[in-house]
Amino acid sequence: MSSGRKNSAVGPVDYTLIGIWIFFVIMGWFTIYSAAYDAQHPMPFDFSKEYGKQLMWIGISGLLAVFTLYVEGDFFAKFAWIIYAFFVLLLALVLIVGKEVNGAKAWFGIGAFGIQPSEFSKIGVGLVLAKYISSIGNSQLKTFKSRAIAAAIIGLPAGLILLQPDVGSLLTFVAFVFVLYREGLSGNVLIVGFAAILFGVLSIVSGAGMVNIPFVGEQSGVWLLIIIVTVLTILILIYARNFIPPRNRKRMYGIVLAASIAANAFSYSVSYIVDNILEKHHKERIYVMLSLPVERKGADYNSEMAKITVGMGGLFGKGWLDGPMTQNNYVPEQWTDFIFSAVAEEWGFLGVTILISTYAFLIIRLMVIADRQRSSFSRVYGYSVACIFFMHFLINIGMVIGLAPIIGIPLPFFSYGGSSLMAFTLLLFIMIRLDSERWSVLK
Repeated sequence: MSSGRKNSAVGPVDYTLIGIWIFFVIMGWFTIYSAAYDAQHPMPFDFSKEYGKQLMWIGISGLLAVFTLYVEGDFFAKFAWIIYAFFVLLLALVLIVGKEVNGAKAWFGIGAFGIQPSEFSKIGVGLVLAKYISSIGNSQLKTFKSRAIAAAIIGLPAGLILLQPDVGSLLTFVAFVFVLYREGLSGNVLIVGFAAILFGVLSIVSGAGMVNIPFVGEQSGVWLLIIIVTVLTILILIYARNFIPPRNRKRMYGIVLAASIAANAFSYSVSYIVDNILEKHHKERIYVMLSLPVERKGADYNSEMAKITVGMGGLFGKGWLDGPMTQNNYVPEQWTDFIFSAVAEEWGFLGVTILISTYAFLIIRLMVIADRQRSSFSRVYGYSVACIFFMHFLINIGMVIGLAPIIGIPLPFFSYGGSSLMAFTLLLFIMIRLDSERWSVLK
């Protein structure tokens, strides 16, 4: 990245992005107020209630946004590794002194408030990934060494988050794979990724007691899947021996055998992890999403209530503070991860369409801005921000309508929470600041 930036305060900022941020935080607060409304504490500034606390977080995030706009863009490039190391240190520290919330040791407790370092770690990963890729050039990302380093940059904080364990935050790190793909990573990686998802789902379904082979045991369905993959491998090898030219057979044999071993190992490991490592409530949420039977009665309560709440909105919604499902607290803690259901009930299909369209516009706008950057650092970081927002948006809404497991992922700028709001604000406004300096970049 060039150091040829002018020393100035705020340049020509993208006011469209700032306007979207203002729209989201305002509408998010109104929705939080409605979802957490307490007739005994109706005052918006009551800090004993979620809407009062969120006003405070909005104020702090606004100050962070203004401060970020006055920080020189070179600062984020020069200190990217230090920022990354700081957040990685926090992720390690929270495992030791953090407080446990919902089965995950992911929070630093500060009085009645908490800070979740995993939300901020995405900023560090985005900055360092941009710093590293911009330093080696796009073509170098095709070498094994560059891919390994990029994977390590993403994998170190992701591994610490896995130890908490916080499955929701961990899943959002998949966003950075799309960034690497944009910067030259082979499309084969995405194919392998989709294949892994397919085999993962098949492994969970087959290992959930849906298939049983006598005398084999509880994971008989997984063994059946492994047998099927092995038989297919043998058939492919026979086909290759008879129809593939001799000069290409050796390479074909290697690819097929490696893929078969990887598929079988992955299938067994997924089933083992789900049955023996994941917390029981995480396993139940995955089973509910896949319509598999669960032992605990009411395990799908949140999911079912959220879907009913979404359907209650109709075309125009019930109106603010008038949604019966929301006002009667049928969806537990609706102001956090299930806040989309409150939007759907109160503002209906029309309101949901506006919300989804605005998020889509935000993500597309970020990609357009990223592509117009003259600095590869700013471009890579811009795509990181866009992909992070996309993953949160996709998984959160998919979770509410039953297309994704309930894993605790906030809707950017809408869901209640200081850590997520501040982290998303910093992510966005760092990009706005970098974009405001694009004409100052010499090369």
